[in-house]
Amino acid sequence: MGMRRRAFIKAAGTSGLALGLGGFTIARASAAQDLVLRLQDIETRFGGTLGAEILDFGSGAAAGHNRDERFGHASSFKLSLAALLLARHAAGEINADRHVRWDESDMMRPDTFTRPHLETGASLRDLARATQTTSDNPAANILLRELGGPAALTAFWRSIGDEVSRLDRNEPAVNLVPPGEIRDTTTPAAMARTVAQLVYGGALPETERAMLKQWMVDTVTGRGRVRAGLPDGWLAGDKTGTGLTPQTGGTYIDIGFAEPPETSPLVFAVYYCPAGTDNSYDRVHEAPLKQVGEVLADFARVRG
Repeated sequence: MGMRRRAFIKAAGTSGLALGLGGFTIARASAAQDLVLRLQDIETRFGGTLGAEILDFGSGAAAGHNRDERFGHASSFKLSLAALLLARHAAGEINADRHVRWDESDMMRPDTFTRPHLETGASLRDLARATQTTSDNPAANILLRELGGPAALTAFWRSIGDEVSRLDRNEPAVNLVPPGEIRDTTTPAAMARTVAQLVYGGALPETERAMLKQWMVDTVTGRGRVRAGLPDGWLAGDKTGTGLTPQTGGTYIDIGFAEPPETSPLVFAVYYCPAGTDNSYDRVHEAPLKQVGEVLADFARVRG
């Protein structure tokens, strides 16, 4: 994972507080320091590489581990893709309710939504919801085709202040991110702030923001990841990614938000690459992400 290590060397450090102690009260600074140590411990115990950023939206302060290293998006880019459609619709640049068709040449798995609708087609909005909630791959590629390709999504990220994230290829090539590759990558620090912009910031008008947030809550692919470590009664939503290729091994991703009762929301971006080059899906590799959820929950309790 040479690229990730080089990125770390150029950064201020693999772990730390984004705003220094000035971003937190004394109590919250102590809690954030504990959060960083626990993230480091998760990586040590499970091996591999863990990248994580936890952002307190109320204060704007953040803490993380390997926060400036580059990781591939895998399917996690689909959250921003769905947001791009909603943003274009709100701006009057495209009709999200326009019906589109596709054919067998577009098909690949997972195709939970597009396969049953192969004969009938669907609206762009339905495709956006499907690619967010079920990670439908043909839906993502059709949306990219309609919206201007990967470059259009990169431009959207730039327009909302993300100067780091980039998309260069469609599914399934987006998953091929070997060491040294910068295409189709982001960093935990950058993506946490992008998620915050999409869910709580000014990237979308209120109606579209609420719709995207509900789609994240309805997403079915992340129930064993960060959300699995959160307490009952929290509102949370996410978008996962799972990159499994012979050249790169595995990458397990979860980005999203969590709203504790009566305190400010938290935003997270978590990337885990198990040691080795095994590219078979294994739920055991979701355990580090679940533990990040537990750390996040503890941080929310003690930050005051």
